Amino acid sequence: MPVDRRKTLDRRSFIKMVGAGAPVAAISCRDRDAADRLSDQAGAGDLRPADLTWDKAPCRFCGTGCGVEVGVSQGKVMAVRGDEASPVNRGLLCVKGYHLPAFLYGEDRLTKPQRRHADGRLEEISWDEALNLIAENFQGTLDQHGPEAVAVYGSGQWTVFDGYAALKWVKGGMRSNNLDPNARLCMASAVTGFMTQFGSDEPMGCYEDFEAGDDFVLWGNNMAEMHPVLFSRILEHKRQDPGVRVIDIGTRRTPTSQCADLYVEMQPGSDLALANGILHLLMAQNRLDLGFIQENIVFRRGIEDLETIGYGCFDDQAERYDFKDQASESTLEEMRAFLADYTPSRVAELSGVPEAQIRTLADLYGDSRRGTVSLWCMGVNQHTRGTWMNNLINNLHLLTGKIGRPGNNPLSLTGQPSACGTAREVGTLANRLPADMVVTKEEHRRKAEEIWRLEAGTINPKPGYHAVDMFRAFARGDVKTMWIQTTNPWVSLPNLHRFERRPGDGRFLVVSDIYPTPTTAVADLILPSAAWVEREGMFGNTERRTQHWNQMVPPPGEAKEDAWQFIEVAKRMGMGHLFPWQGDWHQPMFEEYRSFTLGIGKDLASYEQLKSTRGMRWPVVDGKETRYRYAAGHDPYVEKSEGVEFYKAKAYGKKAAVWLRPYHPPAEVPDADYPFWLSTGRVLEHWHTGSMTRRIDQLHQAVPKAYVEINRADALELGIGPGETVRLVSRRGSIDLEAHIDGRGQPPRGSVFVPFFDESLKINELTLDAMDNISKEPDYKKCSVRLERLA
Repeated sequence: MPVDRRKTLDRRSFIKMVGAGAPVAAISCRDRDAADRLSDQAGAGDLRPADLTWDKAPCRFCGTGCGVEVGVSQGKVMAVRGDEASPVNRGLLCVKGYHLPAFLYGEDRLTKPQRRHADGRLEEISWDEALNLIAENFQGTLDQHGPEAVAVYGSGQWTVFDGYAALKWVKGGMRSNNLDPNARLCMASAVTGFMTQFGSDEPMGCYEDFEAGDDFVLWGNNMAEMHPVLFSRILEHKRQDPGVRVIDIGTRRTPTSQCADLYVEMQPGSDLALANGILHLLMAQNRLDLGFIQENIVFRRGIEDLETIGYGCFDDQAERYDFKDQASESTLEEMRAFLADYTPSRVAELSGVPEAQIRTLADLYGDSRRGTVSLWCMGVNQHTRGTWMNNLINNLHLLTGKIGRPGNNPLSLTGQPSACGTAREVGTLANRLPADMVVTKEEHRRKAEEIWRLEAGTINPKPGYHAVDMFRAFARGDVKTMWIQTTNPWVSLPNLHRFERRPGDGRFLVVSDIYPTPTTAVADLILPSAAWVEREGMFGNTERRTQHWNQMVPPPGEAKEDAWQFIEVAKRMGMGHLFPWQGDWHQPMFEEYRSFTLGIGKDLASYEQLKSTRGMRWPVVDGKETRYRYAAGHDPYVEKSEGVEFYKAKAYGKKAAVWLRPYHPPAEVPDADYPFWLSTGRVLEHWHTGSMTRRIDQLHQAVPKAYVEINRADALELGIGPGETVRLVSRRGSIDLEAHIDGRGQPPRGSVFVPFFDESLKINELTLDAMDNISKEPDYKKCSVRLERLA
């Protein structure tokens, strides 16, 4: 990180500045010194918008998919402005978006391949040497140990091209399924939630619900900071219609709470009880849509025994968490009996939510006259029962018939720019193939083999390691050779101490990135990657919108596109037939991938359509996008003349499944030795592990380091003052942090919060690697810690 920082701007002043300036900040250059240097080099002095060449792109940061216009001069990105033609953000950007250019031009950009010697010294080498070294290590591992000993760990920040190249090389070339993305850490529970209920991943609604809904229920989702542009659409709708209501369900007060009509505070991990309590009242008050249920719903029940399921956080590093749920048929009457114990009084005891608020939530979901939109992200997904919680939120909409209509939908938000478009749709997960296909089904493997022109039986039917098990396998030596791209797991993985590397451990790790990180620090080979508009790309956002952008500037030094890196290694391993295209391969590669999606309700727009538009929402049929899936009059695959048809859920007779899911307590709860809850998350100014946003001066100055939010009463009791350094201790590690009291986030008594963007203060050395039983997504939101005041 650059150490020479100019005048510090405190966070509160920064937020006020952003609130006042963002709507009118049409153009934002990267940090002023760099902009001045480039202007001087170009001989242009102060550049004006008319001096720049502009082109469209989606934002590089979160999963919202805001459209930006990128201003280029002399081969450099000089400015961005919100794209007024984008239907996503309509010209507005958040503070990170306005500072996009700066992340490309940090002084420590990686520009050449580097090999690490046994003594830790890094040596610059040529691309030929680097690619040959990778090919030799992967091929040698395959020859000696087989396909289970190689792995690729990718990202929801991969472009569609990157993910598809990785998928084809790993599963079609090396015959391994050890391919998983960092999206396993953030969105896997949403995937399994949608798949278990609708037979297809991703939401049925879209962003137009923000103008169509009446009530917006945010389940553990600090939308004001995490998805500020989308939240601004809700607030504008509320400004125009004061009858609109926002309900914030959370474990701490946030800026979202300040804008909410009702703040519902619950105990960490009690959302399962709360959702079942709402369902109990809907049943008891006969507020279900029985006609909708009879026509469109089946009932299912899975394994519910806590001892059988477990939490996946083993002390024995050799164990693998491969629990598989088993479905059995159920009925509405069985569900009624199942919910009988979730009375308002019992749920209030489990959750800490007053009975009156539980009844208010039931009234809201049960009011057929008002449209209801449920929104959630990491608070629900990063959960030891995240799939179950996704199921329960979807149940609230299915049982009331509030689904598949404008302003009536469950809408899972995403945190990465292409967690949907690449990880989920391309299928870069250990058990998946493109377009919701899975490696365990013969017909799916056969289709992929036909499209890829491979011999029958090439694709391995056994799912590979999911992310946490992959790194456990790497740590114990079962995975010998691994390639990581576009992500920083030595900051983002839970219980980080489990994955520490030792010199000469006999394994080979390749890392492709744009900056040095704690992950490149443990790599044997570091590759410089092209970023964002330094190469052509496509992302897919939360509302199923695929967006294309052109290469606008050259990458620095010898940096290369991630997909190109995979292709070149595949060629050196004798797998060039997987990538047969001559010249520019982007269009033929995309059209091959697109062929997986056609005719099955996942239809992507063509390459040419995406180049010429601000993105299109699939399924795209006859050149028309789909706003609402499964809805008659909107979705071309629906055969009904009215209502909804869940046509992807063929296993359920084209009906959606309502699952009975009980409350289970968290894997770890506070006790006498560790009396506080710890939750982790993001902040407005930074994104993920901070490897990009901490190199943007304005953002770094606003929030220069991680901190711990402490309730004022707890701080007084412990003798801790604002700004003092305190020690947080869990069963796995400790960290010293500055105390924040009565800041923007305000946890209740007995709870603390720490953001995870600071690679020098790794909060994930404390977190627990418990995970969801179905999605295998870790729970970053709940573990126990103690606070120690330092003298």
